Amino acid sequence: MTVWRPPAEIRVKALGLPRRGNSLLVAEVRADDGRLKGVRPLGGSVAFGESAEDALIREFKEELGVTVSVLGGPRVMENIFTHEGQVGHEVLFLFPVALPPGWFDGQERFDFHEDCGTACVARWCDLDGLDVAGGPDLFPAGLKARLRDAWDAQP
Repeated sequence: MTVWRPPAEIRVKALGLPRRGNSLLVAEVRADDGRLKGVRPLGGSVAFGESAEDALIREFKEELGVTVSVLGGPRVMENIFTHEGQVGHEVLFLFPVALPPGWFDGQERFDFHEDCGTACVARWCDLDGLDVAGGPDLFPAGLKARLRDAWDAQP
């Protein structure tokens, strides 16, 4: 298992929010001992000179081999967090996205590798089962409430 620590710098990330009913496609976040620590939306770092939207499309292509459609402008969140005792700081561009029709039919779990070779798992999680006793935490903190507000506002 690869040990990851947040770098001592502010990172800019683009994350996608694919929705299926009340479920969100998320990647598992594991602690050093292998236990499930929580889940987070898929995506990754924005490279210098790259737009957040282009980074998002690139990350989904690299991680899942799929081209997503961006459905609207991003919501922006600042995320200051601690992972395994080390502080991380991110500015996140969170985009509503759609997967190609039929792409996820009958599939609940997706195995993929980060560009560094780390094996990862993405899966559909019902929003109501996140950030509750017995369920995984949704990272970044506060995202569930923002999603709930946005989803409730949709017709």
